[in-house]
Amino acid sequence: MKLTAQRRLLGLGVIILVALVTCSRSSIGGRAFLIAIGIAGIAYLLAVREFLRTPGFPRHIIFICLALAALWRIPFLLTPPGADDDIHRYLWDGRLQRLGYNPYNVIPADPAVAWLHTPETRTLNNPEVPSPYPAGAQLFFRMVTAIHESIFALKIAFVMCDIAIVLLLMNILRRNGQGENWVLAYAWHPLLATNVAGSGHVDIVGVLLLLVSLAALGRRWKTIAAIAFALAVSIKFLPLVLAPLYWRRVRIRDGVLAGVVFVLLYVPFFEYGRVPIGSLGTYVQSFRFNAPLFTALERVASPQTVAALAVLLGLLTAGWLRTRQQVCWGDKWAWPMAASLACAPVIYPWYLLWLLPFLSSTSTVPLAVWTVSILPTYLVWHLRSLGYVWQLPRWVLLLEYGSVAIAAAIVLLRRTAGPVQQPAPEEVSPATYGPVTGPTRDAG
Repeated sequence: MKLTAQRRLLGLGVIILVALVTCSRSSIGGRAFLIAIGIAGIAYLLAVREFLRTPGFPRHIIFICLALAALWRIPFLLTPPGADDDIHRYLWDGRLQRLGYNPYNVIPADPAVAWLHTPETRTLNNPEVPSPYPAGAQLFFRMVTAIHESIFALKIAFVMCDIAIVLLLMNILRRNGQGENWVLAYAWHPLLATNVAGSGHVDIVGVLLLLVSLAALGRRWKTIAAIAFALAVSIKFLPLVLAPLYWRRVRIRDGVLAGVVFVLLYVPFFEYGRVPIGSLGTYVQSFRFNAPLFTALERVASPQTVAALAVLLGLLTAGWLRTRQQVCWGDKWAWPMAASLACAPVIYPWYLLWLLPFLSSTSTVPLAVWTVSILPTYLVWHLRSLGYVWQLPRWVLLLEYGSVAIAAAIVLLRRTAGPVQQPAPEEVSPATYGPVTGPTRDAG
């Protein structure tokens, strides 16, 4: 039996399914968890390799692969998140707003507000500080908890955003003439199962809004693109570094309107004319995780200066890509956010969710490797349960960032060596496949 690209892909899907189901039943960061999620991550990278080598796959194969992705999300969706996962804070923030309180002012650990807690909010993390989440995220929490106040309702909302991203991404790929199989470079990533269906993180809402903005740009719906971008920034500030990519793609009036929308989102939280930032300053000043570059730079500059440098680096990367390429897709959206994240004070695995829809070319292979090499950082959750300090072992950092450096070096060497002839597609039939195109170079 010939091991075709289709069979290899389906085999990798089954491996990811078994690995992630095992992962969902294991203690986070434990040995079984790390082995299972490591296998899933390696299988994912091998699948990306198949997408780079094979121009396209039959649509029925893509749909089967998407069905597998849906299957391995189910056990995570049905598993309660960790006792102190961020989703408990989301529930608390939404509840506070509905009760007439400002989440940027209320400290969860304050005995005076103890009566406001429910069993699902009492274990939220960092209870000594108010909420750090931007206004768009706050309003999303309020909207979901108004429908049903529960952790499960929030997880359902996040999974619905995940599904919407898959559908929208397939449409964008089709309009751009790219193979629809690249939707699997998003849908098959283990981070979506663990951090969207599993622990539930609001980043996925921002990713959806950013993709809506990108789709609107492709259709020349400039006003919608600008407003969707402002809404994405209001979920998490990270995509702000992509602003140069909108230069001359949206009108000045659209940019002004987007700014007005962003400010209006904060109006419900204004008190005494002060800009509500909650614990954002504390976050930059004191919170650290998986951030070797920030830690090194912090030795010669203040945390605020290094944070500003991270934003500037992302903006400069976006500006350079805007002048270099005209096509509005691919690595020019992923790399600015990745550059900013690399210098951030905290780099949790779910922060890389923002990169996943844009991993669709050889240029983004180092970023795809990063989204997998970051998975061993879950070890720190297990170490904390054993009484160790909240600090990553040095070997985890070396594995994570060393893998990215090696992948980047390989990509650069192959580019300098000249173009490599793509292998002939296997069993290609125009009647079976949709539009068949090779993977883009330079995200073009």
